[in-house]
Amino acid sequence: MKAAEIKYLSEAELEEKLAELKQELFNLRFQLAVNQLDNPTRIKAVKKDIARIKTIQRQRELAANN
Repeated sequence: MKAAEIKYLSEAELEEKLAELKQELFNLRFQLAVNQLDNPTRIKAVKKDIARIKTIQRQRELAANN
């Protein structure tokens, strides 16, 4: 997911997407632990998506405080 796509999501949609990504990351780590992970690069991609969402949330929080 691109940062440009994330910017246009509402706060509720961001929270929902963040929860989905955290669940996916948990599942990927579990699959890695039991040696059933097909695409190990997906873990890195999910982590980056989580970071992007948190960055957008923080930017919005700071903008609201100013």
